[in-house]
This record gives sequence, structure tokens and C-alpha cells, in this order.
Amino acid sequence: MSELIAYVDGFNLYHGLHAKYGRRFLWLDLEKLARSLRPRDQLVKVKYFTASVMNDPGALSRQDAYLQALPAHSGDTVEIIKGRYQAKQKICRQCGSNWTHYEEKETDVNIAVSLVADVATKAAASALIISADSDLTPAVRTAKSLAPGTHIMAAFPPKRFSNELKTLMPASFPIGRAKFAGAQLPDEVTDPVTGHTIGRPAKWT
Repeated sequence: MSELIAYVDGFNLYHGLHAKYGRRFLWLDLEKLARSLRPRDQLVKVKYFTASVMNDPGALSRQDAYLQALPAHSGDTVEIIKGRYQAKQKICRQCGSNWTHYEEKETDVNIAVSLVADVATKAAASALIISADSDLTPAVRTAKSLAPGTHIMAAFPPKRFSNELKTLMPASFPIGRAKFAGAQLPDEVTDPVTGHTIGRPAKWT
């Protein structure tokens, strides 16, 4: 049995799930998902990388509920690492109209830094990257060179695939519908410390 850390690219996973299944599986138990993907490993940590939604109060409220439910359900096993969104002005070249576009920043860098640091300090013998972001390729190469014995693989969210990651990590694989369906949080999660109950957002049913 190998000790495992899972690194979850929240942006990549959310948009893959939403594109394939709508909102049906967004109330996802990340700990249970990671255990189901690598049942023979000993899961020591799930690191979830995300950023707070900007300029959409409803989406931010649903995201906040989820970010409260994860540690309430899984305790210290799930660690949330936040990046940020950056506002950028876009201009239509044809009509001249402009609008604000929000771009997520830091997630891939945060995953890369965390992966390399964990491998360098031998925090775990295996790493599971839940993402298909090819920008992570240099970090995976560095981690593999630092500790050639570390088993590193990617699990690709729906409608997401990276040939670069698959070539670098041949054990990588897509995550099927059954894994998401079987790894949903309870509709109501109660924080064992505060007694506060967090409900699944109505739009995510």
C-alpha cells in the first residue's frame, strides 16, 4: 500500500463536469472520489485548488457552501488552496464594444509548487493529479526527476484530455460517470465542530 496525495484542479474539474453532466455531480466528495480512483493506496491528503468566483453572488454562494462542506465532511484530509480571479477588459474588434472578462490565476502554479514540494520532502510515495491542464507538464517532469520512484498519474475530468500528460504519465486515465455518481456528498453536511449544517445548493440537484 502506497501513501497517496491527490491534487485537484478545481477549475478544470468543475468545467469538465458542467460541460458533460450539467450541475448533477458538482456536490462532489473529493475524498471519496480519490479513494475510489486509487483504492489500493492509502490516501493521506486531498489538495483542492480553486479561486473565489467574482461578480456572480449566486455562484459565489454555492461555491462557499461547497468549500464549507468539504472540510466539514472530510476534516483535515481535504485542504483548500485558493488562487484568485483577475478582471481583464476585452474589446470587440468588429463593433468596438467592451466587457469585463474574469481569468483564473495561480491555480496551475499552486498545483505545480505543491506537487514538487511534496515529492521533494517525500510527503507521499504516489501522486494523483485530477486535471488535464498541460501547463502542469514541467512540474511533473521536475517531480519525476527529483524522485524517480514516485508514482505520478493524472485522472482526466470529463471532456478534458492532455496528450502531453498522458505521454509523460502513461498510467493516466479518464474519470467515468460512475465514479462521480458514487462520490457525492450527503445532501446535508453537518460540521462536527460548530454543529452548523451546510445544504446542497438547490441548483446542484
